[in-house]
Amino acid sequence: MQVSLASRKQTDHQPPDRAPQTERGLDQAIARGRANLLDHQHADGHWCFELEADCTIPAEYIMMMHCMDEIDTGLQQRLAKYLCRHQQEDGGWPLYTGGAMDISCTVKAYYALKLAGHAVDAAHMQQARTAIRAAGGAERANVFTRIALALFEQVPWRAVPFIPPEVMLMPRWFPFHISKVSYWSRTVMVPLFVLYAYKPKAVNPNRVDIQELFVTPPEQVRDYFPRRSRLNGFLQGLERFSLYCLEPLVPAFIRRRAIQRAEQWFVKRLNGEDGLGAIFPAMVNACMALDCLGYPKDHPLRATCKRSIEKLLVEYPDGSAYCQPCVSPVWDTGWAAVALLRAGDDAATQQAIQRACDWLISKQETEFIGDWAIQAPGVPPGGWAFQYANPHYPDLDDTAMVAALLQVVNQDGQYTDAIHQACDWLVGLQSSRGRNRGGFAAFDANNDKYYLNSIPFADHGALLDPATEDVSGRVLLPLGMLRRPCDRQAIQNCIAYLKAHQQADGSWWGRWGTNYIYGTWSVLAGLIFAGEDPRQAYLQRAVDYLLSRQREDGGWGETNHSYDQPELNGQAPFSSGSHTAWALLALMAAGQTQHPAVKRGINWLIDHQQSDGSWSDPWFNAPGFPRVFYLRYHGYNHYFPLWALSRYRQLGDPASPA
Repeated sequence: MQVSLASRKQTDHQPPDRAPQTERGLDQAIARGRANLLDHQHADGHWCFELEADCTIPAEYIMMMHCMDEIDTGLQQRLAKYLCRHQQEDGGWPLYTGGAMDISCTVKAYYALKLAGHAVDAAHMQQARTAIRAAGGAERANVFTRIALALFEQVPWRAVPFIPPEVMLMPRWFPFHISKVSYWSRTVMVPLFVLYAYKPKAVNPNRVDIQELFVTPPEQVRDYFPRRSRLNGFLQGLERFSLYCLEPLVPAFIRRRAIQRAEQWFVKRLNGEDGLGAIFPAMVNACMALDCLGYPKDHPLRATCKRSIEKLLVEYPDGSAYCQPCVSPVWDTGWAAVALLRAGDDAATQQAIQRACDWLISKQETEFIGDWAIQAPGVPPGGWAFQYANPHYPDLDDTAMVAALLQVVNQDGQYTDAIHQACDWLVGLQSSRGRNRGGFAAFDANNDKYYLNSIPFADHGALLDPATEDVSGRVLLPLGMLRRPCDRQAIQNCIAYLKAHQQADGSWWGRWGTNYIYGTWSVLAGLIFAGEDPRQAYLQRAVDYLLSRQREDGGWGETNHSYDQPELNGQAPFSSGSHTAWALLALMAAGQTQHPAVKRGINWLIDHQQSDGSWSDPWFNAPGFPRVFYLRYHGYNHYFPLWALSRYRQLGDPASPA
């Protein structure tokens, strides 16, 4: 879908609650931002803002309740109210604010509302049904949606990829092994193996169906798996051969052993009330798998698994509710503390930073050996996870960010050991082969078997965790700040990786934030801290790129459309607080503090601050998986703009930009 950036006025998304004209000075803006951030800090020192995804997650929550006959009617109505509030004028539900209707999200939202008692002849249901059928019908939904529909007996199991539990018995050298896919794929797939083996039927106590959403009756559909490539076509044929010719020959004792291996694997990683992988899809699959395996509802594991899902709920005063895909306390706490570093030297601010750092230290994994060790044996642990607890899966992005923060505040040496442990772990997970050599991924080293994205299950194209530019740039921050001789080669290899992956226009792609503006900030800041001279031609191209993307109003913005349409790189019909902050931080890191564009960007932030000290931005600002799943970090417009303002003041421009 082509999107016209000129078709919407820049004023369409001005915040409704702007700071009074008389208080638009730099110092006042920083003071308000600081007070706002301090108000959101928890007593133990951490921050945790909402993390919102598309309507797939709350819809799945309703479907889960009906699947297992554990229906909370009050919660169901609150979730349904949230779904109705996010339906678009075209009748569908998008993956992010302003996006096109997504058929898979829309099918789940429709089914969830119908399960919740919404009449099929209601106007909003008719609109959704028309949109789904116009897009090819529910048979065109993605793999994960069809798995859910198979559980509810809405499609035959042949509409589901062949995911037998025997995968758990395969040796590591086999072309497909769970260690070869990303952590999020692992934790989602292993309990799915159990569900596939048992093929349970959802309780669905009201016997609600959605046959009206199919253009072709589900039993008559012959092309549930459109051919995506030559390799995908071959793998589809191989899968059909395995399903119809090999699976019937599998001895019963082998199937039992495979199921037992899958059970042992995910039960070991259930992670208490923080949940399997600390992500919603894996938690739900684990809960249903435990049910298949005969665990009663009151069994401690199953009860704990249910509580882990319930803890993701967010209730709103208007009577609506939604479910987060996960929570982000370590990420939020690290960046919030960074934003406060130069925002004030008063006792309250400094104590808040100290409490945050102490809380972060308590979350470092220094003893537990997680799944990352499969690809990096012998590397000592030392990372941080994204969530409150996820010991099997610390990530490099959080670890690099926290280590850099601790290095800044490490005046008395109290964090030296933690910083070195973190950096040792980071270097140990550097990718070492192929086009990713020298780069860093989110959770694993060398998780780059690209052929696996062609298996029928992987229609989302996000089965793997290869090195990315933004994470690699982030890792350079603590390594560059420490400048340990032992890291010199790792730093040089990372710089070479980043040079090789720079876009022709000077930008870098953003895997974990939207998109090229985020990626360029992440990389440019890391390269400067690693000692790269900003006067080099390739860094000047990055600076020129950011300058060329500044909008007429002085801010920066980028839409998630740029993941599908690269020609929209760094562009949007709006400016946002987070994008403006990222661009400013990158330019200031590159020595451009006195550039007129920076002053204009600072003016934009001051002018668009709300009276409570935050910035308004309804747009999704990060992908979970590009083109498939997007996120809105509610904290980004609390701490990133504040950091940009305080950084600008720290660098010493004596003139107020107001």
